[in-house]
Amino acid sequence: MAATGHADTDFGHTNVGHTNVGHTNVGRTDVGHSHVGHTNVGHRELIEAVHRALTTHGRAVLTGPAGAGKTEVAGAVAAAARGRGETVLRLAPEAADQWIPEASAAALLASVPRTALERLAGPQRTAIALLRREADAPGAGRDHVALRLAVVEVLRTLSAPGPVLLVLDNAQWLDAESTDLLRFVLRLTPPRVRVLVAERVQGGAPVAEPLCGPGTPAVRVPALGADEVAELLLRHDLPARLAGRIHQASGGNPRLALALGHSLAEACGGPGGGAHHADTLPVSGQARDVARRLLAGAPARARRTLLLAALAARPTTALLRRAGRPDAEEELAEAERAALVTVGEDGAVTFTAGALPTALAADAGWPERAAGHAALAAAVDDPVQAVRHRALAVDTPDARLAAEITDAAAACRRRGQRALAAELGLLAAERTPAFQHREELARLVAAAEDAGWAGRADLARRATRAVLARDASPAQRVRARLAVIDAAGQALADLDETIAHALADAAGDPSLRAAVQLRIAWKHNIGDGDPVRSRDAAAEAGALAKAGGDQVAEAMALTVRARMGRILGDPDAEDILAEALALPAPEVPLGMRNAPQYLAVRHALFDDRLTDARRQLLVLLPAVQRTGSAEDVFEVLRSLTEVELRRGRCAPGAAHARRALELTIEAGLSPGPAWYVAATAEAAGGSFARAAGYARRGIRASEEEQDQVFLSRGLYALGTVELATGDAAKAVATLRRVAELEEAQQVVDPSVLRWHGELAEALIAADDPLGAAELLDRVTPVARSLGRTGVVASLDRARALCRSAQGEPEPAVALLARTAQRFEALGLPLEQGRTLLALARVERRRRRRAPARTALAAAAEVFGRAGAKPWLDLARETPGDSAAPHPGAAALTEAEARLALLVGGGASNQEAAAKLFLSVKTVEARLTRIYQKLDVRSRAQLATALRGG
Repeated sequence: MAATGHADTDFGHTNVGHTNVGHTNVGRTDVGHSHVGHTNVGHRELIEAVHRALTTHGRAVLTGPAGAGKTEVAGAVAAAARGRGETVLRLAPEAADQWIPEASAAALLASVPRTALERLAGPQRTAIALLRREADAPGAGRDHVALRLAVVEVLRTLSAPGPVLLVLDNAQWLDAESTDLLRFVLRLTPPRVRVLVAERVQGGAPVAEPLCGPGTPAVRVPALGADEVAELLLRHDLPARLAGRIHQASGGNPRLALALGHSLAEACGGPGGGAHHADTLPVSGQARDVARRLLAGAPARARRTLLLAALAARPTTALLRRAGRPDAEEELAEAERAALVTVGEDGAVTFTAGALPTALAADAGWPERAAGHAALAAAVDDPVQAVRHRALAVDTPDARLAAEITDAAAACRRRGQRALAAELGLLAAERTPAFQHREELARLVAAAEDAGWAGRADLARRATRAVLARDASPAQRVRARLAVIDAAGQALADLDETIAHALADAAGDPSLRAAVQLRIAWKHNIGDGDPVRSRDAAAEAGALAKAGGDQVAEAMALTVRARMGRILGDPDAEDILAEALALPAPEVPLGMRNAPQYLAVRHALFDDRLTDARRQLLVLLPAVQRTGSAEDVFEVLRSLTEVELRRGRCAPGAAHARRALELTIEAGLSPGPAWYVAATAEAAGGSFARAAGYARRGIRASEEEQDQVFLSRGLYALGTVELATGDAAKAVATLRRVAELEEAQQVVDPSVLRWHGELAEALIAADDPLGAAELLDRVTPVARSLGRTGVVASLDRARALCRSAQGEPEPAVALLARTAQRFEALGLPLEQGRTLLALARVERRRRRRAPARTALAAAAEVFGRAGAKPWLDLARETPGDSAAPHPGAAALTEAEARLALLVGGGASNQEAAAKLFLSVKTVEARLTRIYQKLDVRSRAQLATALRGG
């Protein structure tokens, strides 16, 4: 009998060295019948949990919604079993198989080797032969008892030489006859036959428990986290900057995440495309198919309730009951069992994936959506939402309704809900009658500006296109185009055409030209990495603003000049900032992030005046939260994170970083800055590994958006982690990229991004103290002349390590001790702790173990008070005998000693090069110096010298 499902058998002869239980492997995902690709993300702990359940109980059930990765996990478990030499039987029926009697049983037996069947008794062989042949008349004249006993005997035969793993994937699609047969068979199989059943969570009765018996351990495939979705996108060459949005839209379902990413790439003309981080994700093509398959798990009677929930802004069970769904709780409970929604204790309804409500609304016809909005308009208790639903329930112009929507948008603006204000502004324009041309244009321009303020690039472009298609004035066209620029966040590199049109429209109006020049100044800094051109554009903007009597724009222009002046080492930067602060500007002009008040906070942070910076930030935070500008709130949270981490308060710093990341995802902001902030928080108080992951994603996102400023910062965060974790060669390469970017951006002031000391320390660790000394000699005079005390202390720590590497341990110890005291006086405990760690290393190299232990204990105390967990772990690595340098290595640098110990222990030059991330030529040159210092001529003599012989 032909079966449409899939079954395979493997007797341990397949090479599966690349996949085992200890590895992360997700295998493949399919959308319908189309191959999406290998994910290889997440699931390592999950695979191990399944293996433990199978080892302990002999049975395990794997559950999760469609696309969660059950097939991939089951495949990885099967591959691990093959790697151990076990026999693996795998059955994977398809949807059509559930209607064909005994289709799955036939597919399973078709995969069994003929030798296992030849040992069966006559009636049993006949029953199996009939099953495998009879496609036209299934079940006709067959001995079902003999068939069941035959399957039992086959499994016993296969398990005689060794364990058997039976994997039943897509168990929800087993036909009824095969389910009955397997239920009987699995009760009689020997213990050496282990069974893994993978079943989709859906509204129907589960199949796995009746097959495996009650009490079988169930392992649910969890949704991927935001980090794992980012990794998934990176591996598929999809834009990393969209990871937050795609995680939110997919709910962490890998199949849906990939489908959304591919749909977006197709809409934008290929991988990466021209997609913006805040664009609405297209739930079409593959993505809609996956969403529909997920929604199919809900009973038909619940779909109407789910549609109402999808149309509501803040759905609750009470709201849905008032909107005409009296059985909302029961219907939502069914949807919750199908993993489509979650219902909170307060009745709040949340879809597990943001694409689900979009798909529901798209699949519903206009009459059904209109009826839903009309029902919700009568049920909601928020007048703004009532107006919104009334507007969405009709599609004809209505002057009175348009005016009500405009009033609702103004109310949202006062509440700080600028994104909703933009949506309502567009609705108001759509409902405006044709004869009210002036009102329609005013509503479109206001909608564009609200969208720009909220960072909603999609809404800003939509409103601006409508403005440009009408008989708008030059001022209206400029305001709309400026909104598109403001909504772009860090992605300013591709806006030259928009800026050129805005300049042309602004000709003759100095205030409008000043506004455009301000955006040009911002672009030169962020997108071009050119502070000189940014400063010059800001100077022109200031002159134009003054001529036009626009003090707000004048203050903003002075702020840009002061910011660029600080970067360029201009001693007049503080005077320019004071001039900007003296102007009577509104509380939040053109965004707090561009205001002189906020730049004053940043300068306080650069100058290590952390108490002043924190006090001012706590004043600004409620102010920016009232305005509704997500970018402003993010900027304040970013600075609070940096201030708290520098003050040695890692827990509050991490909390601010989490809020900044959540806001970035929710508002669709550029993710590069948020990932940089998360990396710094993790590096200080969380995990070096997570910090490196965040930093790499931030680097990728900043490269995609051509954001030079945060590209440098992401690389800096990664380089510091690589240095802390001992990857000196990688740290040098990464931090040299920072140096190149900073040089290209003409950055002079070393307090803005303090990479210089880090690179010097990395060079020393990589056995290049001369390069480190050259860097320190170049930067230290600049830091001293500008009065950057904290920077000078960081450079002194590196200089002390340089002296130690050059054979001057006494001055190195004295300088490190003084530097630790200076960091303590400056209120920089993490830097103090790092200096004490460096002191311990130098003392240990001098074989002064008691002072080394004292320094380590002091460092551990400092890190413990700060909550700096990864650094505390480093400080707790007590220098026991195995960690102490060999007597013969006392004359070597740290880098030379590491190489000498490897080679003396038997490593080849190639092995040592790979271990130390060096080239073979570098290893050979370094070995030559080691031989000269220790006066040895062979590896055997080197080993003897290291033992002190």
